Amino acid sequence: MKQRLIPTILGSAISLGLGLTSNTVLAEDDFYSALTGGKVSFSARARYESVSDDNPSRKDADAYTIRTTLGYQTGVFHGFKGFVEFEDVTALGSEKYDFNPAPQGKNEYSVIADPDGTEVNQAYLQYNGFDTEFKFGRQELMYRDTPWHRHIGNIIWRQHHQSFDAFSLKNTSFADTQISYAYINKINFVMGDDANNPVFGVEDGVVDMNSHLFNIQYSGLPIGKLEGYGYFLEYDSKLYETKSNKTLGIRFSGTQPVNDNFNVVYAAEYANQDEYKSGTMDDQNYYMAELGGKYKGWLAKVSYELQEGNGTSSFKTLLGTNHAYQGWADMFSATPSVGLQDTYFTLAGTVYGLKLVVVYHDFETDKGSQDAGDEIDLLLQKSFNKHYVVGVKYADYNAGDDSYASVDTEKFWLFGQVTF
Repeated sequence: MKQRLIPTILGSAISLGLGLTSNTVLAEDDFYSALTGGKVSFSARARYESVSDDNPSRKDADAYTIRTTLGYQTGVFHGFKGFVEFEDVTALGSEKYDFNPAPQGKNEYSVIADPDGTEVNQAYLQYNGFDTEFKFGRQELMYRDTPWHRHIGNIIWRQHHQSFDAFSLKNTSFADTQISYAYINKINFVMGDDANNPVFGVEDGVVDMNSHLFNIQYSGLPIGKLEGYGYFLEYDSKLYETKSNKTLGIRFSGTQPVNDNFNVVYAAEYANQDEYKSGTMDDQNYYMAELGGKYKGWLAKVSYELQEGNGTSSFKTLLGTNHAYQGWADMFSATPSVGLQDTYFTLAGTVYGLKLVVVYHDFETDKGSQDAGDEIDLLLQKSFNKHYVVGVKYADYNAGDDSYASVDTEKFWLFGQVTF
């Protein structure tokens, strides 16, 4: 019996050892395959931008820049995958800085905020499981369709994108519901890694914070989507501490068909913003309403936005993609302390295969109801072969009352982009 038992035990042990070795090899092979069997991404956006304004202390600016990105996303290994994206912005031409890219100076020119620089735009580990997507690391955050990132966004119009060092999750366990949360440790500004402002605590293009973002969206209503959010921004960097604030809001948007060719579109939003942690702002409100229609591929709508301001504090969207709002001339990318009312009309459609967007803005301050000017914005853009985009864009801002500090400003862009 003993003579038969010993070989049996040894054989079983050897078989078990071989099985463990085999499983280990298979696991290593799976990990290697996931690591090397991912997808490479590449993009390049070349752009000419000009700025002409009536400020006598500044020269008109011209910038030729190119933004290139190279990214790699791994395959999936037990629900995990990784992504890294490098970003480079380079000014072209013999006179590279006939503009003020801000970090480097050249204050005699108008600002075009696209400084040279190479950086890691994104680098995160992602896990998908339990109806939830988890991300940890440097990432771009947004909760609405591009470019409508009113409160939280990546500022995609600038050559350097805005990203965050953060932990984020999106859960879809409940029907027609997306629950999102993010903790932000750092903001990586659009001014690039060379941006430094010791007074405000900006170092190497980064601002420290301890912020929490909550966003819930429900699309199960027959008449539209409901969104609720709470954004608690706590800045740690010196004078930025006073900007700490909390924003609580709700939004409803939708579209309803009238017949086969015509749809009504509508949206309404309200938010309240107040001091948070070391913040010093006064309580301010935000209101938005819009109504329009879509007819055979054309959209026409009228919109109204109010960001309250009392002359000391105003409602601000500090992490939003603000270029998409209040005019492409960026005269109000930061809400003035007197607040801002913006009534605007949008027409968008296709002409001879070209995307056409026309927007007219009428601005007025909240406090004092001063005329803050008006603006016309135009965009013509062509996309083809899935990978290529070319376009022109123009913004013409006309200043309002002399008592309101602003000057006439024109901006023009010519751009081309390739994405793989």
